[in-house]
Amino acid sequence: MPEKEQSSFALTNFKPYEQKKNEEFMSDEMQAHFKQILMNWKQELMEEADRTKVHMQTDAENYADPNDRASQEEEFSLELRTRDRERKLIKKIEKTLELIESGDYGYCDACGIEIGVRRLEARPTADLCIDCKTLAEIKEKQVGA
Repeated sequence: MPEKEQSSFALTNFKPYEQKKNEEFMSDEMQAHFKQILMNWKQELMEEADRTKVHMQTDAENYADPNDRASQEEEFSLELRTRDRERKLIKKIEKTLELIESGDYGYCDACGIEIGVRRLEARPTADLCIDCKTLAEIKEKQVGA
């Protein structure tokens, strides 16, 4: 299972951005930093999808025992649900890369303030500042309750 441990490798194996004194938020260097993180993350997700495809093609067996067959189908089903979530994440990463290209990355969609370097490093696809995200989650809980 060492392959599973690498799924978030791009988000854990990078050097945190060192903002220079008087450096403007989302400078070219800062944008390049996040672009690299996002591209690495996308690449790893795509490689994982390829591994899943190969695994499902090579390891698919027609078990005689119904319990074995059910276990394999459940494993494949879980893997496919995971890949579907990752497919949606890849689309979000691509949207975020477009925001970097357009110069709109790093600013809250709701209020327009800077999201913050550390928050973006923790969640590079974040489109809300921490205050707006917290408020959105509170509203979601109230509506869902």
